[in-house]
Amino acid sequence: MKISYQLCTVLFFFLLASGHAVARQHTELKGSVEDVDGVALPFANVSVLEKEGGRMVVGAVSDENGDFLISTSKTGEVILSISSIGYKTYQTSPFTLESGMKKDFGTIQVEEEATSLDAVEVRSSRPEVIIEADRTVVNVEGTVMAEGSTALDVVGRSPGVYVDADGNINLNGRSGVIVLIDDRQTYMSAKDLANFLRAMPADNIKSIEVINNPPAKYDAEGAAGVLNIQLKKNDYNGMNGSIQAGHYYNGRHAPFAGGSLNLKRGKWTTNLSLNYNTWVRDIDLQILRRFKEENGTSEFDQDALLQLGEENFFLSGGADYQINTKHSVGFSFQASDRDGEENGDSRTDISNPDNPDINHLQALNDSESGNTRVFTNFHYVGNLDTLGTKLSADVDYTVVDGGSLSLLTNNYWVNEATEAGTMDRIRTDNDMAYTIFTAKADFTKPLSEKVKLETGVKGSWVESDNMLDISKSTEDGPFEPDQNSNHFIYNENVLAAYASVKSPLGKKLDFQAGLRMEYSDITGNSVTLNQVNKQEYLNLFPSMFLQHKVSDNYSIIYNVNRRITRPNYRLLNPFVFYVDPLTTEKGNPNLQPQYANNFEMSHVFKQAYQFTLAYSRTTNSIDQVMIQNDETKETTLQVQNFDKSEDFSLRMMVPVEIAEWYSTSNMLHLYYKAYQSQLGDDFLDVSQFSYMARTQHNITLPKGFKVELVGMYISPFLEGQMKFNGFGWVDAGVTKSFKDDKFSVTVNGQDIFRTRGIKGGVNFADINTDIRQYNSQQAVRVTFRWNFSKGEKFKVSNRSGSAEERNRLD
Repeated sequence: MKISYQLCTVLFFFLLASGHAVARQHTELKGSVEDVDGVALPFANVSVLEKEGGRMVVGAVSDENGDFLISTSKTGEVILSISSIGYKTYQTSPFTLESGMKKDFGTIQVEEEATSLDAVEVRSSRPEVIIEADRTVVNVEGTVMAEGSTALDVVGRSPGVYVDADGNINLNGRSGVIVLIDDRQTYMSAKDLANFLRAMPADNIKSIEVINNPPAKYDAEGAAGVLNIQLKKNDYNGMNGSIQAGHYYNGRHAPFAGGSLNLKRGKWTTNLSLNYNTWVRDIDLQILRRFKEENGTSEFDQDALLQLGEENFFLSGGADYQINTKHSVGFSFQASDRDGEENGDSRTDISNPDNPDINHLQALNDSESGNTRVFTNFHYVGNLDTLGTKLSADVDYTVVDGGSLSLLTNNYWVNEATEAGTMDRIRTDNDMAYTIFTAKADFTKPLSEKVKLETGVKGSWVESDNMLDISKSTEDGPFEPDQNSNHFIYNENVLAAYASVKSPLGKKLDFQAGLRMEYSDITGNSVTLNQVNKQEYLNLFPSMFLQHKVSDNYSIIYNVNRRITRPNYRLLNPFVFYVDPLTTEKGNPNLQPQYANNFEMSHVFKQAYQFTLAYSRTTNSIDQVMIQNDETKETTLQVQNFDKSEDFSLRMMVPVEIAEWYSTSNMLHLYYKAYQSQLGDDFLDVSQFSYMARTQHNITLPKGFKVELVGMYISPFLEGQMKFNGFGWVDAGVTKSFKDDKFSVTVNGQDIFRTRGIKGGVNFADINTDIRQYNSQQAVRVTFRWNFSKGEKFKVSNRSGSAEERNRLD
């Protein structure tokens, strides 16, 4: 590994400075905030104000249990103030701050403030990024990009996140990300998840939590970390909602529309949303494959145009019932339906060094696909006492039914004699069905004033049935069954238990350690081949977290954990799909899980500036491999286990507020990635130093105008065998609101300069392949929105539900 001398020097002095702290005696103020009904009030603003003048000395935010703890070295006469939207501001009598004192305010009750919704005015458009001890929270609500974009768009703008042209989500340059929605797993493949997020308007999202190193309460699945999408909750006593409609154009037209309705009445809180979305994309693809011959090089020059289109319907809703101030129950559901089609026209010109003739292959692919998914959740939350003892339980059930039917027509001719050519056809019929059942319970118990125990159990049971029927014909003859047809049944049972303890180790050190145990029982049965592959293993996944509060404005956070990524269900199926007669995609029933050991050290200044140094070592790394047959000139794509991969990275987040109306958020991610593995008869040993930079500008203008500009650049990077060139792009958007923000019009431009093209290649062993691709991402989207409401502000009690299941359907 080679890293520049300048970078090493910067890191050395940065880390040296981080260890220096000045010892001072701090005052500690603590307490708990709740409403008049005794329900904890999370995320309330707690401020210490000067008695004279009312200027803020120091502040904090109450946690999910309503507790707050303020540490300061300041002295003098002050007042404690507590405020939260929808509540009257609470202030104590003046008191004196003395060096080293400890003051407990006990439980403070605040009263609701009846405020008409029409009087609520939002003035800020900046997507605030909050850096917490174990995660980074991006507040999406109210941004220009959120008002006119999809959920997948805003996920791709989160710190450290990159979404590629196919919708695959990477975090900090690594794949294997688990995506949750409201703390619950989506139970979808990477492809279906991308379609799901494209169908969801970003305006439905409140925030996105980026959790690089999840604690023990989260499933160990997902080596790269967790993204938790928090949807907007019903914050009003009465009714509120929105209706939107718009049009997307990238050379083809794609309309969309949707609406949401929320109702709060008495102890019931309900919500319902329905969205319709069309998604279109033209993929311009060029592939040049070179094969070594005795007399020179044979070239396969392929030029393809793929036209993709999808129609999506997404329905979601739920209801919660507050039994009393301590207990609540509820349910939620999601139902989606997707219909898609793909038309491909690919032409390959084949030249040989010892023959002047040019052989031509034209592959025409017509494909239709569909996917229906239903997800249901039932949950219970109980706050068992006033000390913070809590019990929650979730039961989830998911059914997925999908399939595709495609016809690949191949025409062959030599030179220009098309009339003398030949033709064959390949028909593929693939039916897939999945059933997923999970049950989970979590228990939290304070062991003392500062020590808290968390423990829980979970079980998941997965069954998938995949039927692949392939048939071939020559010319216009009848279709005959192909030997690559296959019926594959997959069963997976995972039982898990965890425990973690959180405790201070002094005035400036907070410590949390956890251990998660998971037992996996997996059976893959190829009925056609009469082949059964069984895996059974027990794993332990430790995690450790340490936060050093050097001062009021500076903390150092250490995080260590071990995680697993299990193969996608479909990848374990020994299937064979034909991309064209010379290119196939093949399953791998011998795939093993990959394991990652992760370490992070983050420096956080003023809860806004973050500098993170990270290292990850992965064994059995899962990645795609290109396999070439030099005799038949056929290329096979298959996902295999690499022996190991390593990642070193430095991430920097620097927000800059240029003016009250103009703010920026800037991110720079430097990373070094290395792969080492025996692949067939050859050994892969590659590495690459890369970086990713993003800058986001948010401008609030007079008369209801808001502007947002995002620029991103990714330097050359590695993905297993494949090396990609660097590329960048610029997105921009403007929103005009009317009638006190009840109506708005948003215009978004994506990839404005048409620079988001992909270039790369494989140069390994005998493989020499170049790839160019552009996915018609230069586009404009226009969105019209109407927000309506009737009622008053009210308090929603905090709850969390079933959190994690795998994203491994494909």
